[in-house]
Amino acid sequence: MTSSRAHLDDFASFISASPSSFHAAAEAARRLDDAGFERLVETEAWPTGPGRRYVVRDGAVIAWIQPEGAGPTTPYRIVGAHTDSPGFKLKPKPTTGSRGWLQAGVEVYGGPLLNSWLDRDLEFAGRLVTRGGAVHLVRTGPVLRFPQLAIHLDRAVNGEGLVLDPQRHLHPVVGVGPVEGADVLARLAALAGIAADDVAGYDVSVADTAPPAVIGFDGDLFAAGRMDNLSSTHAGLTALLDVAASGTALDHVAVFAAFDHEEVGSETPSGAAGPMLADVVTRVTAGLGGGETERIRAIAGSWCLSADAGHAVHPNYPERHDPVNQPVVNRGPLLKINAKQRYATDGPGAAEWARACAQADVPYQEFVSNNAVPCGSTIGPITATRLGIRTVDVGIPLLSMHSARELCGVDDPAYLARAAAAFLAPTD
Repeated sequence: MTSSRAHLDDFASFISASPSSFHAAAEAARRLDDAGFERLVETEAWPTGPGRRYVVRDGAVIAWIQPEGAGPTTPYRIVGAHTDSPGFKLKPKPTTGSRGWLQAGVEVYGGPLLNSWLDRDLEFAGRLVTRGGAVHLVRTGPVLRFPQLAIHLDRAVNGEGLVLDPQRHLHPVVGVGPVEGADVLARLAALAGIAADDVAGYDVSVADTAPPAVIGFDGDLFAAGRMDNLSSTHAGLTALLDVAASGTALDHVAVFAAFDHEEVGSETPSGAAGPMLADVVTRVTAGLGGGETERIRAIAGSWCLSADAGHAVHPNYPERHDPVNQPVVNRGPLLKINAKQRYATDGPGAAEWARACAQADVPYQEFVSNNAVPCGSTIGPITATRLGIRTVDVGIPLLSMHSARELCGVDDPAYLARAAAAFLAPTD
């Protein structure tokens, strides 16, 4: 296990390498390769013996350790997360302009805090797909900006509040000059080393380019973009790699699953509501000699830890939080609870999380919403419903969730990774 600061440095590197869900999956794959995991192809037959393996589907990645002695009813322990973050996606026919400005057409993805994206140096990042089906990852570095209207032209903005029309006001500038002859897509293609007319499709996001930073008088805060939910993706990946490196003997299959599209409902082939995790479990169980009955028996003895960022108490808006349960950063990750099952935690799940945290010597805090402020949801209830697996929801506490730049404590990312490793490899 690494120290909190060493973990934080590695987390910052992971964020910087992951401006899109596709880049996050690629960075996870690179780290898995370095750790000796074998990449499998879904259209091919898979090995059936013990080993360390993973698959990538678009912006999602699932990795697992199949131990010696595993059989057809061997259970699974799964840490789940998601690779996508709220923001913006590039539209078709993206090159636009007005009044001498070159602009790019984008649409809102998920539920970002729109005002937080104003006046930031942003980049395009994602994948381009050629007519032959080849996929090329691309990122531009800082090239676009959503410019805010000056206060001299809107004197009421600080009194009456900022109102943004996503179509009119969130139309970023990328340069100056005539629209004729300009081509946003051609610039992306050039960076990928391919011809613009060979690009047949693309999935390109907008990302903040400011590097992660440790801040605060005592250096106890960490600011970065996309911590919802790269904090959990990195923690889950680190946990699986730590378990692999430790050589701990397992009596279950240890799994890390990072899905895409959580911020827009997860209902895609690479989302938690899709078949990807069920496909992997079914194929692994089949390789161990099991059929549908054995798979159901294996799942009945399995656990899923759904890890997604949660809310720290906001010092300026304490009334928006539960008056008793008010998590603070650097006091451990959250156990997320909701009576309406927007989080999947139940009594046995809470006890299992307490066990994992005790094993890892990690503090934790309970989170529940103010009754008048409905909470969001996670992949937890989706995974529990999709697989029928006992699931518990957790995550690090943040301020400014869904902002272009979020804030957490310097200790909590490492706490989450340590607890996730104890969940994947229980010792008692």
